[in-house]
Amino acid sequence: MEIKELDPRIVWKNFHALTQIPRPSKHEALAVEYMYNFGKSLGLETIRDKAGNIIIRKKATPGMEDRKGVILQGHIDMVPQKNADTVHDFENDPISTWIDGEWVRAKGTTLGADNGLGVAMGMAVLESEDLKHGPVELLVTVDEETGMTGARELEPGVLEGDILINLDSETEGELYVGCAGGLDATATASYERKEAPEGWLCYSLAVKGFKGGHSGMDIILCRANANKVAARVLYALMTEADVKLLDFEGGTLRNAIPREAFATVYVAPDKVAAAEAAVARVAAEVKEEYKVADPASEFLFAPYECAGGECCEHEDCLYVEEEAAMRFVKAVLACPDGVERMSDQMPGLVETSNNMAMVTIYRGEFRVSTLLRSSVDSAKDALALRIRSVFELAGCAVEFNGGYSGWAPNASSPILATMKKVYNDLYGKEPAVMAIHAGLECGILGGTYPAWDMVSCGPTLLSPHSPDERANIPSVAKCWDFLKAVLENVPVK
Repeated sequence: MEIKELDPRIVWKNFHALTQIPRPSKHEALAVEYMYNFGKSLGLETIRDKAGNIIIRKKATPGMEDRKGVILQGHIDMVPQKNADTVHDFENDPISTWIDGEWVRAKGTTLGADNGLGVAMGMAVLESEDLKHGPVELLVTVDEETGMTGARELEPGVLEGDILINLDSETEGELYVGCAGGLDATATASYERKEAPEGWLCYSLAVKGFKGGHSGMDIILCRANANKVAARVLYALMTEADVKLLDFEGGTLRNAIPREAFATVYVAPDKVAAAEAAVARVAAEVKEEYKVADPASEFLFAPYECAGGECCEHEDCLYVEEEAAMRFVKAVLACPDGVERMSDQMPGLVETSNNMAMVTIYRGEFRVSTLLRSSVDSAKDALALRIRSVFELAGCAVEFNGGYSGWAPNASSPILATMKKVYNDLYGKEPAVMAIHAGLECGILGGTYPAWDMVSCGPTLLSPHSPDERANIPSVAKCWDFLKAVLENVPVK
């Protein structure tokens, strides 16, 4: 069975169509064009704004004209993550999906259910001929995952509705009314390089097999950060076996917990045994420490011959000056990472965290990119100061950009009251009302449209932003039934 044959078919067929269109962040042009043509094909008013966002309007069904207007919102881009042994070009290849019991997965890549399923539900509402609803607009934003560009550049006065239902949260049965703000930090430095020591051997280090995941949703799971682990191995190699560092690369996306990191080093022939012992020792320690949270790690340390043949004659085979290498490794080790503080206001919610997302040491440049999140702006600023201090002490320049405030909960939200009642009527229990540590677009959109009444919901997804991403099939059906019932019960103006 293909996923487009799953129930509810009106949702899954649209999601399947999106999986066939390459749409990694900043490369969503084909998907944007598809959405524009989709709206036009239904005979609906369809707008493509300057940012590339798509807005599609559907009039109220007969008898529902007096209801408040609802904006259904999701983002079209997806996180491009794949396993190292998976051959896939996210800018050109479709996502290959398969059904695993009650779950839909992708073959070695992210699935794109974040947020393709939310967009597919909005498309299903526009297509539906038997659903009762007031005025509906579907807002599909671009580049949410790497900067929330579509939300930031949405102009005021374009949307007509009163209520925003964001379809980008990831646990069925939970309604989200608040989210964390975020801030990107980048530390950079240059360094001198030296020629390979005569007679020394070139070795590669690979640290991989970690679960990774969404740096907002999964940060609370306390999984390993491959960059941190690799730096820990490198420190042991440098102090116990006097290795020389050539390069380091770990992590690929600001909002994904790093799963893999790689480095190349020079080892003196008489220090090979000591180097191998250092790697084995740290590997054993890490495996023991993360035997529950991240049990499948791999540590590979093996001789390496570069593409240029004799390493000392190849551009990439100059090593990092020793003092600079140690400064950089220590800075990576010292940089805050993971959960910084839990919320005092909402038990179980992460208040403040940092994801040390990407580290590169290559051809004379050291670069670290991190993503800070917090529902308290002052706590976010304090963490930013700590990160600045760590890297400035290591001789780096530090820049911050892309900052946005969180979305403050509104306990008296009329649409929240409606959604709670509808859920209870459908399923005989109250939905959980929560805030989320991830950065939903609601905070930014609410700044542009401050009068909007906003709630976020969605089907159950696990491990978004990683190749383990999967969507729970029964939860999609429940979320669809819930969304239909909510639209039928939207308050009057």
